[in-house]
Amino acid sequence: MRKITAAVLAVFLVLCGATSASAASGRRVVVYYQTTHQNGSYISPLGLTDHDTGVTDVIVGAVHLNDGGTMTLNDDPPSDPKFAQMWADLATMQSKGVHALAFVGGAAKGSFQRLEQDFDTYYPLLRNLIRDHALSGIDLDVEEQMSNDALNRVIDALRTDFGPDFLITLAPVATELSGGGGLSGLDYDRLYRERGDQISWFNAQFYCGWGSLADTSGYDQIVSHGVVPASKVVAGTVTNPANCNGYVDMPTLKNTVGSLVRQYPDFGGIDGWEYFNSLPGDTGAPWEWAQQIAPTVKG
Repeated sequence: MRKITAAVLAVFLVLCGATSASAASGRRVVVYYQTTHQNGSYISPLGLTDHDTGVTDVIVGAVHLNDGGTMTLNDDPPSDPKFAQMWADLATMQSKGVHALAFVGGAAKGSFQRLEQDFDTYYPLLRNLIRDHALSGIDLDVEEQMSNDALNRVIDALRTDFGPDFLITLAPVATELSGGGGLSGLDYDRLYRERGDQISWFNAQFYCGWGSLADTSGYDQIVSHGVVPASKVVAGTVTNPANCNGYVDMPTLKNTVGSLVRQYPDFGGIDGWEYFNSLPGDTGAPWEWAQQIAPTVKG
């Protein structure tokens, strides 16, 4: 029997409509990690790597830029001793191939207004945080008014300081990527035209009234809008109904993600908000959410 070369096999798979290994490996399983402590007890993210979950990225936050040229992680300085074990655990995860990012902004407003109004004071705080903890990237969660020019300046500075492999992601509500409005006032179509090549991907929020992953329709609208490709759209969902409205149970989520994988071979992946109480494991085994959805994402 003649041996099939790798090149011939690759052509055969493409002709048969199979998803290439490169496309599958590019799909992300992202977990947001904001609740780092509960009732005074530390919540470690190491369950995501201690178990075979398929997680690719962990995003810790929220980083806030405050009056007086100060920075906090949630309510305390990132250098507070309470975070020492967390930073060590994230470094351990990075050593196992998982990216560790920090997210800036979110529901608490002010960080991006300060970056726009006083860049020279506030950008160095972000730069130093990234350097101090050797982070893999940063997630810009703009949920307040900010101009495109100001955001472009932040992206340009990050790319200059940290190079081509540094991850720069954004977290718009889903409608902002399909030509509709949202929380930021940014023109995401313009943003992608001007800086799309510098943006690693978008963690699109399909929850809290801005979309749903109960079916594929919201994601389809983004792709059919024709600006941001599926490869850069990671579909975000809540992992527990207590975290926001729009929770999608695991069987339904698997069905939606499976449909997206079949429809878009370059599907960007999925993210979950947030880690500590993710179902079905809840606070006892929150890593199970990633473990259960990852096989569907990877295809």
